[in-house]
Amino acid sequence: MPRLSKKFWFQLHGWFSLPVWILFCFICVTGTVSVISHELTWLTNSDARASNPYNLPAKPIAELITAVEQQFPTADVTSVLTYESYLVNAVVFTDTDKPFAVAYVNQYSGEVQAVYQTISFIEFMRTLHGWLFFPWQEGYSIGYYLVSAMAFVILGALITGLVIYKNFWRAFTQPKLRFNQGRKTLLKDLHTLSGVWSIWFMLIMSLTGLWYLVQAIMWHNEIDIEEHAPTVSVTELPNTQQAPLTDLSAALAITKAKFPDFEPSYIMLPEHNRGMYNIMGRGDTIFYDDYAFSTAINPWTGEIAASKSPASMTAVQTLSHIADPLHYGTIGGIWTKIIWFIFGCILSGMSITGFMMWQSKRTKVTPAVQQQSTLAETTN
Repeated sequence: MPRLSKKFWFQLHGWFSLPVWILFCFICVTGTVSVISHELTWLTNSDARASNPYNLPAKPIAELITAVEQQFPTADVTSVLTYESYLVNAVVFTDTDKPFAVAYVNQYSGEVQAVYQTISFIEFMRTLHGWLFFPWQEGYSIGYYLVSAMAFVILGALITGLVIYKNFWRAFTQPKLRFNQGRKTLLKDLHTLSGVWSIWFMLIMSLTGLWYLVQAIMWHNEIDIEEHAPTVSVTELPNTQQAPLTDLSAALAITKAKFPDFEPSYIMLPEHNRGMYNIMGRGDTIFYDDYAFSTAINPWTGEIAASKSPASMTAVQTLSHIADPLHYGTIGGIWTKIIWFIFGCILSGMSITGFMMWQSKRTKVTPAVQQQSTLAETTN
């Protein structure tokens, strides 16, 4: 078998990025912004800040819902989202003149600070990065496939880059960045140095991206990763129009009793008399996402109809719940977010410097190619 030349590997390295350069760069940039979208929301939107000058404890979520219902008597609250302690809770509801609305409620003061009828900046960036706002139809989105497929671009660029640059580990002990030898040399040094220091980051992005692709294929083929939320049996419904015996506060208490370190992140209220409280949140594990712990509480009996935690997950469910913290760098709070943001900027910059290097070489080679082409035509 003939040995593949360095020129071949270099060309292959380029082709893993250049044909989809704009899309790849865009996905890198939006993903980088998504990592700190919560912090950017706090900086840019005063309505989203959960100010607490008197160090008050957080109010029960049921009280926050009551605050919204008092301001909008005909509102139908469907769900509640909680974020970091410095951001308000988001109470999602519908009303006669609001098909979709989100109330930003300060969990310390109980004040409704704002009401929006559009998605938040956090959701906007996650959607833009996750599936480019392509619509979902029959369990799949073309955009989700496009974004997930970028995992092959990152992995291919990583492997070919390591083949091209022999002894790459020297960039850790003897980093080389030459500013006085021209633009081409500086671009090459920047690209090489960034690539070597980003090996771990590119590996995480490519592996989590491949999982997202597998997940998309499973969704498309109706292969369930999580069990569907249960509904109340008809036989358990009361004969009269009485109110449910278990309210939201009791349902949260039941969940807390089952998972002592539980902190809610998403609560879905019953949509009808057979619906349940679907409560999801985080626990004492750093590698799992904010939905790793969950319960489905029967509002009529107070029983836990279904529950989930890392201890009870299948291997596929585990992958599903650890992918996001690794992909977005939330495993260590703000400090790992900062690291992920920095290396996201580096990866975005690598796509730009790689294109500039290719463009520079193309500009240099093109006149010679054109001259050879003209000479050939004259000869013929």
